Amino acid sequence: MRRLFFTCLLALVAMMAIAGCSNQHASAAPLPTLIPSSTPAIDMVSAQRTAALYLDAWERGDFAAMYQTITIAAQEATPLERFQTTYEDIHALMTLNGLQTHERAMLRQGDRYVVLTYDVDFDLDVLDDFSDNSRDLHLVIDPQVNEWRVAWTVGDIFREMNNGATISFISNQPSRANIYDRDGDVLADQNGTVVITEVIPEDIPDIATCMNTLSVATGETLEELQGLFNRSGSNWVLEIGAMQPPEYQQYEATLKQDCNATFSGQSVRRYPRGELLPHIIGHVGYPSPDQVEGLIRQGFDQETIIGQSGVEASWDEVLRGTPGGQLILRGPDGNRIRTLSEVETVLPESIWLTIDDDLQEFVAYLIQRAYAEASDGWAQQSKGASAIVMNANTGEILALVTYPTYNNNALTPFPQIARNVVDSELDRLDNDEATPSLNRPVQGTYPSGSVMKVADTLAALDSGIFDYNHTYYSTGSWTYNGDTRYDWTSLGHGRVDFAGMLRVSCNSCFYDVGFKMNEVDPYLLPHYLQHFGLGSPTGLTDISEDPGLIPDPNWIAANRNVPWGYSDAVNMAIGQGELQVTLLQMANLYAAVANNGTRYQPQLVRERGILDQRTFVADPNVMGTLDVPQEAIDMVKKGLCEVTTNQSSGTAAHIFNSSYDPSPLMSIGVCGKTGTAEDPANPGTHAWFIGYGPSPNPEIVVAVMVENAGEGSAVAAPLTKFIMEYYFFLRDDAQ
Repeated sequence: MRRLFFTCLLALVAMMAIAGCSNQHASAAPLPTLIPSSTPAIDMVSAQRTAALYLDAWERGDFAAMYQTITIAAQEATPLERFQTTYEDIHALMTLNGLQTHERAMLRQGDRYVVLTYDVDFDLDVLDDFSDNSRDLHLVIDPQVNEWRVAWTVGDIFREMNNGATISFISNQPSRANIYDRDGDVLADQNGTVVITEVIPEDIPDIATCMNTLSVATGETLEELQGLFNRSGSNWVLEIGAMQPPEYQQYEATLKQDCNATFSGQSVRRYPRGELLPHIIGHVGYPSPDQVEGLIRQGFDQETIIGQSGVEASWDEVLRGTPGGQLILRGPDGNRIRTLSEVETVLPESIWLTIDDDLQEFVAYLIQRAYAEASDGWAQQSKGASAIVMNANTGEILALVTYPTYNNNALTPFPQIARNVVDSELDRLDNDEATPSLNRPVQGTYPSGSVMKVADTLAALDSGIFDYNHTYYSTGSWTYNGDTRYDWTSLGHGRVDFAGMLRVSCNSCFYDVGFKMNEVDPYLLPHYLQHFGLGSPTGLTDISEDPGLIPDPNWIAANRNVPWGYSDAVNMAIGQGELQVTLLQMANLYAAVANNGTRYQPQLVRERGILDQRTFVADPNVMGTLDVPQEAIDMVKKGLCEVTTNQSSGTAAHIFNSSYDPSPLMSIGVCGKTGTAEDPANPGTHAWFIGYGPSPNPEIVVAVMVENAGEGSAVAAPLTKFIMEYYFFLRDDAQ
């Protein structure tokens, strides 16, 4: 008899091995231990095969295949759509990446009932992975189909769910961190406050009266409120709307009377200086539909406030941290049954900008005042202006001003400004022809005018077409094949070298440069300008920027259906034609000249951290070099310094080095270039000036551009002078 038992057992093992070869899931791992019984072994193998199909389908997330393995009775009790939705919702709540099952043992209990003991390893995205061991899977011979099926219940997800338990994620969402300027002045915080109204339906004296009051106080529609009440239990605490403190004070007594309401405060995003830096800081808001899934997988919910523009968006993950929490099974009474998994909160970190908010404020004030003073002149046709102050040796941006501006508090879900101000700001953003939402220094693209002559000079000297002793005799005009173009002065400038060409801003000189470079190679000048970083993003990652355009013969052929000609080259040489650049690109080029050849990545965020535990993140990052001889850079610098100092012919000397009111900047030395760019689409020319200082060892670059305002020397140069005087001497009495 003993020998017979072992012979039967060996036969059983052999049959199981054969079955394993025909089943992918069973062959991937050892078969479960079969506890011997007196019933035929083939039934046990069939039961194991059904279990393997069920578990394999669960691992693959194929809920329809799982459904095909459960009993007809279970299918009738739970339709496929509900079966699938139940698993999908729980998997989403768990942030499940995948799972693996491990079969351990199978026990037959009677002729038509088998229990498989198995383990499951859950791989989660947000929470820590966990294992749920010694689970039981019940299989029966379904009389309706006469085959083994899984006797499925909701307890096959987690066994406690058979007794009414539910799975939930208890989230610990940290408060969003602050944004500071470089010196620690608060630019964004969570110190705004809204008041949430809380009501319990069964405690409300009259539902209709209460809903009318709630609608008036919170702005929620009656339809929205009715839907909320219909979805809620009579003893639930309902959180409704968000009121600003003035509205709360106005409606508190009425809400208590009509709704028996209570109230709680909620901290919200606030921008204490909303009009100063909206284009840099951006704003927060509710997630868009395509952002919700990713947030949920990180442990947030669809009501989480996230960064939607500016550094609020580009540094969003740092500013909001990551929620901690626990995945638990909770009983019908609300008490915790067991904890499945948990994860610690990743604390949010504040960020410190490279911006000096006092400098930013002063620059913004200067531009606003200039428009006010020119209200009867160029300001009537000028839609906007921009200015940049940047460290020439690191790429840190100290001020980035765009005009007109707006108040970014108006774009938050809970504005910390009056409702009438919100309405006015939103109307301006939608309808103002000056497009206050445009971040002009980085997103506005323009012809550069004569500030481009710095790039021409570097290209001309490096190309070998011109030597360092080259001179040009300016008569006031330049002619080729009947095409005559004029200098800004009909008298001409006489004989000038390259430094002199920059000093007097000689158009005819640079027409000649563009023409001769084009004769050698039509691609030569465009490719030099592209190499200098023009017509492409500067590398700024904190806010979006427009690449601009430096056209070449290929672009002209593809987009204009005409061949490239000499006219394209000579226009480009004076910053006109199809050329479009941003103020930031030009500022970065001049910074490279100032520091002798290095183009740094512009940066807006200096530090990140918690309290005093900060990490410096603005390490200088080299994006490229001018890759021209130092002698060429020195020639450019000589010309730029003569622009501001040479009282007889420097185009901005009357601003910086006036004989009757010399600027204190002359004691440290500043250099720069004027630019006046034609705008074919609008009246008036764009006024440019870009300068750096101190001239022996440059520290900063200042770039100013005022749209359709006239000459650079008359409008942009004085603004640049005032900015530099404030920066170097704290002189804020701009005259």
